[in-house]
Amino acid sequence: MEKAICPKCEHTKVVKSGIIGGRQRFKCKKCGYHFTVNKLGKSIDKYYVVKALQLYIEGISYREIERILGVSHVSVMNWVKQYKIKAPENYDYRPTYKVLNHTELVKFMAQKENLTDTGMLITELGDKFMIIKWERFKNR
Repeated sequence: MEKAICPKCEHTKVVKSGIIGGRQRFKCKKCGYHFTVNKLGKSIDKYYVVKALQLYIEGISYREIERILGVSHVSVMNWVKQYKIKAPENYDYRPTYKVLNHTELVKFMAQKENLTDTGMLITELGDKFMIIKWERFKNR
Protein backbone atom coordinates (compact mmCIF):
# COMPACT_ATOMS: atom_id res chain seq x y z
CA MET A 1 0.00 0.00 0.00
CA GLU A 2 1.21 3.48 -0.81
CA LYS A 3 1.90 5.79 2.09
CA ALA A 4 -0.90 8.34 2.53
CA ILE A 5 0.00 12.03 2.33
CA CYS A 6 -2.07 14.83 3.85
CA PRO A 7 -3.78 16.77 1.04
CA LYS A 8 -3.85 19.95 3.16
CA CYS A 9 -0.23 20.29 4.36
CA GLU A 10 1.38 17.43 2.37
CA HIS A 11 2.87 15.93 5.53
CA THR A 12 3.66 12.20 5.48
CA LYS A 13 3.01 11.44 9.16
CA VAL A 14 -0.57 10.24 9.16
CA VAL A 15 -2.45 7.65 11.22
CA LYS A 16 -5.50 5.54 10.42
CA SER A 17 -8.69 7.03 11.78
CA GLY A 18 -11.53 4.65 10.98
CA ILE A 19 -13.41 3.63 7.85
CA ILE A 20 -16.05 5.78 6.14
CA GLY A 21 -18.16 4.36 3.31
CA GLY A 22 -15.82 1.39 2.92
CA ARG A 23 -12.77 3.63 2.50
CA GLN A 24 -9.92 4.08 4.97
CA ARG A 25 -9.90 7.43 6.77
CA PHE A 26 -6.67 9.09 7.93
CA LYS A 27 -5.69 11.90 10.32
CA CYS A 28 -2.65 14.08 9.76
CA LYS A 29 -0.41 14.22 12.87
CA LYS A 30 0.89 17.66 11.92
CA CYS A 31 -2.30 19.65 11.16
CA GLY A 32 -5.02 17.29 12.49
CA TYR A 33 -6.87 17.19 9.15
CA HIS A 34 -9.06 14.12 8.50
CA PHE A 35 -9.15 12.74 4.94
CA THR A 36 -9.64 9.63 2.86
CA VAL A 37 -7.44 8.59 -0.02
CA ASN A 38 -8.94 8.56 -3.50
CA LYS A 39 -9.90 5.14 -4.73
CA LEU A 40 -7.96 4.14 -7.82
CA GLY A 41 -10.24 2.41 -10.29
CA LYS A 42 -9.21 -0.31 -12.70
CA SER A 43 -8.45 1.03 -16.11
CA ILE A 44 -9.07 -1.12 -19.15
CA ASP A 45 -6.74 -0.96 -22.11
CA LYS A 46 -8.17 1.23 -24.90
CA TYR A 47 -7.66 -1.69 -27.31
CA TYR A 48 -10.51 -3.56 -25.61
CA VAL A 49 -12.72 -0.45 -25.60
CA VAL A 50 -12.30 -0.06 -29.36
CA LYS A 51 -12.84 -3.79 -30.02
CA ALA A 52 -15.95 -3.84 -27.83
CA LEU A 53 -17.42 -0.86 -29.68
CA GLN A 54 -16.57 -2.42 -33.06
CA LEU A 55 -18.31 -5.64 -32.08
CA TYR A 56 -21.34 -3.71 -30.80
CA ILE A 57 -21.64 -1.86 -34.10
CA GLU A 58 -21.45 -5.19 -35.93
CA GLY A 59 -24.52 -6.37 -34.02
CA ILE A 60 -22.95 -8.57 -31.34
CA SER A 61 -24.86 -8.43 -28.04
CA TYR A 62 -23.40 -7.04 -24.80
CA ARG A 63 -23.26 -10.50 -23.21
CA GLU A 64 -21.52 -11.99 -26.24
CA ILE A 65 -18.94 -9.17 -26.19
CA GLU A 66 -18.40 -9.96 -22.50
CA ARG A 67 -17.74 -13.62 -23.33
CA ILE A 68 -15.44 -12.81 -26.25
CA LEU A 69 -13.31 -10.08 -24.67
CA GLY A 70 -13.63 -10.91 -20.97
CA VAL A 71 -14.83 -7.36 -20.22
CA SER A 72 -18.01 -6.74 -18.21
CA HIS A 73 -21.14 -6.18 -20.29
CA VAL A 74 -21.91 -3.22 -18.02
CA SER A 75 -18.60 -1.64 -19.01
CA VAL A 76 -19.49 -2.12 -22.67
CA MET A 77 -22.91 -0.48 -22.09
CA ASN A 78 -21.20 2.45 -20.35
CA TRP A 79 -18.76 2.89 -23.27
CA VAL A 80 -21.64 2.84 -25.75
CA LYS A 81 -23.37 5.60 -23.75
CA GLN A 82 -20.14 7.55 -23.19
CA TYR A 83 -19.18 7.60 -26.89
CA LYS A 84 -22.82 7.91 -28.05
CA ILE A 85 -22.54 4.88 -30.34
CA LYS A 86 -25.70 3.76 -32.08
CA ALA A 87 -25.82 0.31 -33.65
CA PRO A 88 -27.42 0.18 -37.09
CA GLU A 89 -30.94 -1.19 -36.99
CA ASN A 90 -30.98 -3.93 -39.59
CA TYR A 91 -33.15 -6.84 -38.60
CA ASP A 92 -32.79 -8.76 -41.88
CA TYR A 93 -29.36 -10.09 -40.97
CA ARG A 94 -27.95 -11.98 -38.01
CA PRO A 95 -24.21 -11.91 -37.20
CA THR A 96 -22.43 -15.14 -36.28
CA TYR A 97 -18.81 -15.32 -35.31
CA LYS A 98 -15.88 -17.67 -34.90
CA VAL A 99 -12.62 -17.08 -33.06
CA LEU A 100 -9.68 -18.82 -34.78
CA ASN A 101 -5.93 -18.93 -34.48
CA HIS A 102 -3.78 -18.19 -37.55
CA THR A 103 -3.59 -21.81 -38.78
CA GLU A 104 -7.35 -22.29 -38.44
CA LEU A 105 -7.96 -19.00 -40.26
CA VAL A 106 -5.80 -20.11 -43.21
CA LYS A 107 -7.71 -23.42 -43.43
CA PHE A 108 -11.05 -21.60 -43.17
CA MET A 109 -10.16 -19.16 -45.97
CA ALA A 110 -8.95 -22.01 -48.21
CA GLN A 111 -12.45 -23.52 -48.35
CA LYS A 112 -14.44 -21.99 -51.21
CA GLU A 113 -17.86 -22.55 -49.57
CA ASN A 114 -16.83 -20.24 -46.71
CA LEU A 115 -16.22 -17.38 -49.14
CA THR A 116 -19.40 -17.43 -51.26
CA ASP A 117 -22.84 -15.89 -50.62
CA THR A 118 -21.91 -14.14 -47.38
CA GLY A 119 -20.73 -10.85 -45.94
CA MET A 120 -17.68 -11.32 -43.74
CA LEU A 121 -15.37 -9.25 -41.57
CA ILE A 122 -12.06 -10.46 -40.09
CA THR A 123 -10.61 -8.60 -37.14
CA GLU A 124 -7.64 -9.17 -34.86
CA LEU A 125 -8.49 -10.25 -31.33
CA GLY A 126 -5.26 -10.37 -29.34
CA ASP A 127 -3.27 -13.29 -30.72
CA LYS A 128 -6.35 -14.74 -32.49
CA PHE A 129 -8.68 -13.64 -35.25
CA MET A 130 -12.42 -13.20 -35.23
CA ILE A 131 -14.56 -13.82 -38.29
CA ILE A 132 -17.98 -12.18 -38.24
CA LYS A 133 -20.43 -13.39 -40.90
CA TRP A 134 -23.92 -12.17 -41.66
CA GLU A 135 -26.64 -14.61 -42.58
CA ARG A 136 -29.94 -13.47 -44.00
CA PHE A 137 -33.01 -14.51 -42.01
CA LYS A 138 -35.23 -16.90 -43.94
CA ASN A 139 -38.65 -15.22 -44.20
CA ARG A 140 -40.03 -17.47 -46.91
